[in-house]
Amino acid sequence: MKHTLKITLILVLIFFISQLVGLSIINKYIDHKTTATTGNVTWTALPYNIARPEVEQNTSFLYILFAVLIGTALVLLLIKFKVTNIWKIWFFFSVVICLSIAFAAFVNSILAFVIAIILAIFKVFKPNFYVHNFTELFLYGGLAAIFVPMLNLFSASILLILIALYDMYAVWKSKHMIKMAKFQTESKVFAGFLVPYTLPKKEKIKGQVKKIKVKVKNAILGGGDVAFPLLFEGVILQNLVNSSQYVLNPALTYLQALIVPFFVSIALFWLFMKAEKDKFYPAMPFVAAGCFVGYGVLFLLKFIF
Repeated sequence: MKHTLKITLILVLIFFISQLVGLSIINKYIDHKTTATTGNVTWTALPYNIARPEVEQNTSFLYILFAVLIGTALVLLLIKFKVTNIWKIWFFFSVVICLSIAFAAFVNSILAFVIAIILAIFKVFKPNFYVHNFTELFLYGGLAAIFVPMLNLFSASILLILIALYDMYAVWKSKHMIKMAKFQTESKVFAGFLVPYTLPKKEKIKGQVKKIKVKVKNAILGGGDVAFPLLFEGVILQNLVNSSQYVLNPALTYLQALIVPFFVSIALFWLFMKAEKDKFYPAMPFVAAGCFVGYGVLFLLKFIF
């Protein structure tokens, strides 16, 4: 077992909640009234005049894969030249954009932007366990609201397979994914969930509360392992909304989409249970398998009922 059972359950639970939150954000950006009228999924515009890239759905996975590779190359350059401040600024603006889009699904866009900036400041410059993981719950939903409309089931499936293969190469062969994870952790600016084994201790010294600085072991789950299954699940939700059943029962349609993240969470739990301590594993192959199994179960249930 890679982590203790308690830490494993917390990490998997946080992951599952992030998928539920992400699907809720994606669902909010669907124009349900127009969709019910036309029978085709219609997306509402993103706030702040942010435009979604106009690409062909069948080949959109190439656009996203290229963006991932370029982003990885830039991060590796920052690691090579030890330019932590540029990484923090880049990460800060990315967090603000994604959180603003996520929060704007529920509140006024101006208020969403203000909340996003405040949380991003704490996340990047005054990091702590609570703010970090809370923002991570919403980040990937904001990202998915941009990219899910670009994808269809074919491109989302190919993207999962290619990212899973890339993850295996990056962890087991080139090992640059491990280098990136260590760089992010050391800079205290990490994309993904982070669960400490113990929280920082405090003690009173002459009436003052002082934190005791100790090296704390953390359980981590990379941001890509959260984002890519959510893109696939968003496409599944999009397909379900396109079905005639959606008009009859929108709530049931949304609940059906939750079958996929349930199986992805099981796959992630299985990985943590089988993995060995202090070893790095590519999570995407297991996450991708969970996505396909979940979709297979959903397809089977729809066929039976």
